[in-house]
Amino acid sequence: MTPAASPWILLLVALLAANLPFFAERIFFVLAPASGRKAFAWRLLELVVLYFVVGAVAYLLQKNLGEVAPQHWEFYAVTASLFLVFAFPGFIYKYLWHGHG
Repeated sequence: MTPAASPWILLLVALLAANLPFFAERIFFVLAPASGRKAFAWRLLELVVLYFVVGAVAYLLQKNLGEVAPQHWEFYAVTASLFLVFAFPGFIYKYLWHGHG
């Protein structure tokens, strides 16, 4: 993989991962919810877990290209905010476009 392709692949993976909780009705894509519909809290938990999964992918991509740069709290604040922005289309689709009920 070329160094120029890594950021684009990572952005595509992050965009896909941020929207997955809003398109899947199973909890962590395995368990069917008891009520038949997945609660918003489960979607938020999945979003947090997927944020860390994408972070691990980003770490592996950066490690593959060379030395890993040190990260401080500002980095995590920006990437978490970006991940929430990436999740916005899925939220709109699930709750505003199709409705909650």
